[in-house]
Amino acid sequence: MIADCLKLTSYFGERHRAGRAFLADAQLDLFGRREVATSILLRGAEGFGLKHHLRTDRLLTLSEDLPVVSVAVDTRPRIEALLKDRYPIGHPGLVTLERVSLLRGEVDPRWLPEKLAEELSGAVKLTVYVGRQERVYRMPAFAAVCQLLHRRGITGATALLGVDGTSHGQRQRARFFGRNTDVPMMIVAVGSGERIGRVLPELGGLLRQPLITLERVQVCKRDGEFVQRPQAVAMTAEHGMTGWQKLTVYTSERARHEGQPVHRALVHRLRRSSARGATVLRGMWGFHGASAPHGDRLLQLGRRVPVVTIIIDTPDRIANSFDIVAELTTEHGVVTSDMVLALAALPEGRRHGGRSRDFSPAAPGGRAPV
Repeated sequence: MIADCLKLTSYFGERHRAGRAFLADAQLDLFGRREVATSILLRGAEGFGLKHHLRTDRLLTLSEDLPVVSVAVDTRPRIEALLKDRYPIGHPGLVTLERVSLLRGEVDPRWLPEKLAEELSGAVKLTVYVGRQERVYRMPAFAAVCQLLHRRGITGATALLGVDGTSHGQRQRARFFGRNTDVPMMIVAVGSGERIGRVLPELGGLLRQPLITLERVQVCKRDGEFVQRPQAVAMTAEHGMTGWQKLTVYTSERARHEGQPVHRALVHRLRRSSARGATVLRGMWGFHGASAPHGDRLLQLGRRVPVVTIIIDTPDRIANSFDIVAELTTEHGVVTSDMVLALAALPEGRRHGGRSRDFSPAAPGGRAPV
């Protein structure tokens, strides 16, 4: 098990380039060369950035330019080395860093270090990385993980399908011809630390080569019910680091607000507000609350897949965005908040946010920005 790790996440457009190559290819080539422990490239369904240009999969054109999200997790020195190797230079979107605990290999319930035990207090976001065609007892691994989490009373889980990435340091890229067995998927779940802690050994026993990350989060809404507002964070922390906030909204394709899918209504309202951006990721399987795990099936009317909407901004703008989120999720969804270190490109080429060398696991008051 590795406790002190960082998660590096980038948000940009599918057609953004780095020199002669697409930025997505350049990043995943770098992750492969550096043998990053786990990484994944996700193709979004809808979103907008600083210029408020809408990218959406509803426009079926040859020039489609969807949002793309890349995630890389490894030890602090290895992630910081990525940042030094021209990673953020010329990046047209948003780059964030978050502290995570990474578990891989056998998960022994008798050996949970004090640091991890502290991590599991309060609400926790659990992310499990599996291969696309990986199976558990003749069942797809992502479905088996969701089924286990549902049985153990976890609040919700969403399985997201990747198109590229690394697993245990090895590059795994989706291809037209091939089984794509190890092309990465990620299952993101939110639940109480106590329940997440109890399910960890079972996940370790269920999967052949488990790759699991844990992060502390604040649950703001659950099944449409208000819990608490996002906790405000200081704009300037130690070493000049700028802390931003992230809102994550977990809903379903079938959840509606005034006849429109909640995630689409969110994007439209946020574009009209002062929000700097939002990204929608469509899952392929998952559950929320008491509903059984589900996803797309043949011969069904309407999509039932889970949807994740991510909003990252400064704390003052997040407060305004949360008001919009709260209004549109009165009946459905789970909303979480956590702190990130953000590095954002501006139209004129300047940047907001802290630098990688300023990143510290301790925020004001001693709480880690997770």
